[in-house]
Amino acid sequence: MTALARKTSAIETSSAATSAFAADVVAGLTASPKRLPPKYFYDSIGSTLFERITSLPEYYPTRCEAEILTAHAQDIANLFPPGAALVEFGSGSSSKTRIVLSTAKSLAAYVPVDISAEFLRRQADSLRQEYPAIAMLPVAADFSKPFSLPETVEMLPRAGFFPGSTIGNFEPHEAAAFLRHAGRILGRGSTFIVGVDLVKDPQVLQKAYNDSQGVTAQFNLNLLARINRELGAKFHLDAFEHHALFNRERSRIEMHLASLKRQRVRVCGEWIEFRAGETIHTENSYKYSVESFGALARGAGWTTTAVWTDADHYFSVHALSLPDEPDAGSAKSGEAKAG
Repeated sequence: MTALARKTSAIETSSAATSAFAADVVAGLTASPKRLPPKYFYDSIGSTLFERITSLPEYYPTRCEAEILTAHAQDIANLFPPGAALVEFGSGSSSKTRIVLSTAKSLAAYVPVDISAEFLRRQADSLRQEYPAIAMLPVAADFSKPFSLPETVEMLPRAGFFPGSTIGNFEPHEAAAFLRHAGRILGRGSTFIVGVDLVKDPQVLQKAYNDSQGVTAQFNLNLLARINRELGAKFHLDAFEHHALFNRERSRIEMHLASLKRQRVRVCGEWIEFRAGETIHTENSYKYSVESFGALARGAGWTTTAVWTDADHYFSVHALSLPDEPDAGSAKSGEAKAG
């Protein structure tokens, strides 16, 4: 689960945002099988719950990635051109960003991009106090879609940061499309630092997404609570149950909300019928090998400069570069499967 992370509340009071939320919810719940976009996990309550998840003993990705970033912070900082703007896609709490900002002294600006506008503002205010020499220029936007960078950044060299294995929340073809999108935002010659969760023992994965304290279950169920709060639905949360399972064939963790009984719920004027045991598919988290992610990035036009892993080889951080001239072969999809 990770932050794909973090895609809904651009301006939570805006009628346009509410309308988009409503349209996506109705479309997903009337589809077969039922599904909801994981970007809607991240209202203020969901963002807070996710921060709790990252500190759980079973949830290894945050610790492993922090270990890698700490060990290789100088190597990463050396990849950023002097006076660059660091653009973080889906910034969240910026805890990992602090590791980078503390080492990359030559950065001119930090541009966190996140849909949760209020959460983003609070984090940017905190970072301004800690790093007064770096301009903090937050952008409230859906990072997976086109957005505009601040004018002051347009003429600066750029680097990108995408930690947390959020790339795994995309279907592989969507991940390739996102990498191409990030390349358009960052520009030719840029560097992109991406966190990628690796294939490992399924028992480790099962524990990470089914924690003993039930925080991940609360996080998943909060999606229904949000639909109740913002769209006036009447989901009974105790009539649904959090399920997380490893789909070995597709090399991904799947999160679902399972209906515990036959029921129907009215959402935005639509009656949604549920069979007992029927699920709403809320998130995927794909797991890659170093080689398969490298192939995916290459198909999207990026070149792998370096790869670092933690001691257990649970997690990886990839340094990608976008050549000054496009490779004719990368124009083809060339997308790799996870695994």
